[in-house]
Amino acid sequence: MDPIWLTIAFVFGFAVRSIGLPPMVGYLLAGFLLNAIGAEAGDFVHVAADLGVTLMLFTIGLKLRIKDLLKPEIWAGGLSHMTAVVVVYGLILWGLSFTGIHFFSDLDWELALLIAFAFSFSSTVFAVKILEEKGEMNALHGQVSIGVLIIQDLVAVIFLVIATAKLPSIYALFLPLALVAIRPLLILILKRIGHGELLILYGFLLALVVGAELFEFVGLKADLGALIVGMMLANQKKGKEMADALLNFKDIFLVGFFLTIGLSGSITWQIVLVSIFIALLINLKIGMYFITFTRFGLRARTSALTSFTLGNYSEFGLIVASVAVANAWLPVDWLITIALALAISFIVASPINKHSHSIFAYFKKHLHKFENIGSQLIYDRTIDIQDAEILIFGMGRFGTATYDQLRSQFGQKVLGLDYNLDVVEKHRQERRFVVHDDATDSEFWEYVSTKPIGQIKLIMLCMEDHASNIFAVERLKAINYDGLLAATGRFEDEVITLKEKGVHSAYNLYTEAGIGFANQICDQLEKCYNEQDDS
Repeated sequence: MDPIWLTIAFVFGFAVRSIGLPPMVGYLLAGFLLNAIGAEAGDFVHVAADLGVTLMLFTIGLKLRIKDLLKPEIWAGGLSHMTAVVVVYGLILWGLSFTGIHFFSDLDWELALLIAFAFSFSSTVFAVKILEEKGEMNALHGQVSIGVLIIQDLVAVIFLVIATAKLPSIYALFLPLALVAIRPLLILILKRIGHGELLILYGFLLALVVGAELFEFVGLKADLGALIVGMMLANQKKGKEMADALLNFKDIFLVGFFLTIGLSGSITWQIVLVSIFIALLINLKIGMYFITFTRFGLRARTSALTSFTLGNYSEFGLIVASVAVANAWLPVDWLITIALALAISFIVASPINKHSHSIFAYFKKHLHKFENIGSQLIYDRTIDIQDAEILIFGMGRFGTATYDQLRSQFGQKVLGLDYNLDVVEKHRQERRFVVHDDATDSEFWEYVSTKPIGQIKLIMLCMEDHASNIFAVERLKAINYDGLLAATGRFEDEVITLKEKGVHSAYNLYTEAGIGFANQICDQLEKCYNEQDDS
């Protein structure tokens, strides 16, 4: 990548980050600027973009289980929504062909449906970045979002096979057996690989060679291979560690992906106006997502947050459009239009997702009317805290240690809460009193406000995501909670913000861990000296 391009990407990323938007928006704007001054994407940018997407799908696979895709709200909900978007968008575009507007005049109903199909996908890159930045990858709406995106990815693969008339080779029939055969070896190596650079290198090997290259060799999509190989290792303890180790590499390579979108073609005012119009249709797409998820039994809150996450257009839309252009089905102007509409959808969706919890809290009375109460999913309901007096949100290492300490003193009065169903189940197996709920759920805090005044003596917010801790503090203020409130932060500025918001005790996770370790050592030393004195 040219140093000047890297500098421009950094400047724009830093600028938009300073006003509260994700850096990816800045990278997109940098791509449009480079395009305006006549720059073209080089080989390295395209290679970086491909690496970023491949690593991203591999890390998604490491955190995903096949049984999650078999839930009706995911596979049936995802396919139902895609069908609805193709029909509705197709009718809108086809209708515009009768208006006399030059840009739409050549569209027949088949091309209108093809373009609508390109817009039916939601962006995996955008959704994963947003969920990671908010710390909500393992939240219910995060898991539903990722599941729906994978269903869409599979549809894209089927389309590409049909559109390119490129059938997989005969060796693809033996691929499942080969993967099953080598899985034990891959797991054995993962367990023995250690924690350093070999773990990272092994991750690249799995994603790019065992996954991407192997699938490409048998005529299947390389990214699909990375996803499936990741899923093969999803239940391994070292899988999350590998995903975390690859995180920064993935993010760096994805800068190339966002730049290539901005560099995808020349822009005219007509294309800009059409792109803005299509970007406005995102509201329609979000609404259809919301209706679909509520029909499948998800709560209004879960449906809304999932819809916001998926409320954008996708890089797969560009792939669909590029194949259509290559086959002379579609004018090249539509490829540029789809790229610009995609970029605008990212820019619009970023602040919406940043404030998604607040947006839902404001409109919840209206959104509740769409809930399908009779078939609401059992794992998507607010939990009764019973007689608990101490609530601990976020049952990670710090939350668990805090829970065990307080439980030893106060017994059943302590309740742990976490939005990750797997974490909840793990703690229950270890006989901890932990339930599935979310501190960012405004409905949960409304329920808490109905409990007798003074029942809850202490609330500890131990979540990894700072924004979630802040939102919970604001919800507690709204219900006039007057008990003790403690929270954790990873950085000193987060601790300062928590204290400014009215938290009684705010702890820096790293500082407190060091203090706790030092205290433990001091206790052991004191015990050692006492034993020596006694002897």
